[in-house]
Amino acid sequence: MPRVVVTGIGVISALGLNAQEFWEALHHGFSGIRPIDTIDDGQLRFKNVAQVPGFSPEAEFPPGQLACMDRFAQFAVFSAREAIAHANVEWTPPLREKAIVVTGSCMGGRSAEEDGYRALFLKKSRIHPLTIPLAMSNAGASHISMCHGIKGPVFTISTACASSAHALGHAFWMVRSGQAPLAIAGGSEAPLFLGGLKAWEALRVVSKDTCRPFSRDRSGMILGEGAAMFVLEPLQTALARGVQPMAEIVGFGMSSDAGHITEPSCDGAARAMRSALDDSGLACEQVGYINAHGTATEANDRTETAAIRAVFGSHAEHLAISSTKSMHGHTLGAAGALEAAAAVLALKHAILPPTANYTIPDPACDLDVIPNSARPLTVDACLSNSFAFGGMNAVLAFRRL
Repeated sequence: MPRVVVTGIGVISALGLNAQEFWEALHHGFSGIRPIDTIDDGQLRFKNVAQVPGFSPEAEFPPGQLACMDRFAQFAVFSAREAIAHANVEWTPPLREKAIVVTGSCMGGRSAEEDGYRALFLKKSRIHPLTIPLAMSNAGASHISMCHGIKGPVFTISTACASSAHALGHAFWMVRSGQAPLAIAGGSEAPLFLGGLKAWEALRVVSKDTCRPFSRDRSGMILGEGAAMFVLEPLQTALARGVQPMAEIVGFGMSSDAGHITEPSCDGAARAMRSALDDSGLACEQVGYINAHGTATEANDRTETAAIRAVFGSHAEHLAISSTKSMHGHTLGAAGALEAAAAVLALKHAILPPTANYTIPDPACDLDVIPNSARPLTVDACLSNSFAFGGMNAVLAFRRL
């Protein structure tokens, strides 16, 4: 089977409008969490989110195209455009015929649905005629396909907060197996609309101030928006066209808890990590860094710590762990892709991003969580963990080139 590499990454997040800005913020430990400026925060118990700054859809898309795109789809196309340019993809008819697009989104265009409900139930007016194509979760993948003329398999996976990790994993398997010569894969999410925020508020898992993963005084997650897209292709193909890969994607593992709809499972998370290691052929000792799911909820951080210890045993003492959600927020279905981007960039630059906002050690989270400051360190391989509501677990493994 061919080795599969990452040749392009595109990112839009609370940390900036491209992958370079994303990385600069991460390795300086800068948090993009700030008061929301698009909704009257008097309607919410919490004020802070991780909102994309300075994005102008009108400057990026022609009016006819923009009319058919919810914010989450705009993010998907915008980040895919950067990834494709970064990889210097040369589109030929045969490549367009067989290339694939696999995206993940938890909520899709729910803000378009909310607008429709508001028109119907509050204003008693007609619903926008494009509500369905705006709202459908596959809209991001479809628009990427249309923008670049990609005619191979194009689909979207929705597995809550593991969506884009599942998308990347399945795209990786399809390229590795020879089913696809190239994949555009990742995820996008735009959940910062009133109905979505109130729904998360009702779960009582959102922090009223900031996201402090693994810290004893953590008080919950911070919701974020954004997207990350990757170009995946065989190593030989990349080298033949003179492109320098960023990292190799070597394994993917997934599992189901078959337990509680919202409570995480140590066993389920551990089985997904073991599966990724088995798929990659990596030994535990080769892994030097894990980009943790790290939501800053009481249950997740404690359970993830236990799962890492269960998988890595004594090597857990030598692992560096961080949750970049402390900086870009929890972007739900896009989280796996954003965090995979952070992991790949960490390998490439030999700098491990920190867990920001960390204050007080928690005995139940007794790992090296790289508190507050990035760490210059070359590691051979890393994992990126995504553990979702519904017991959906997905883990990606990367290796330095």
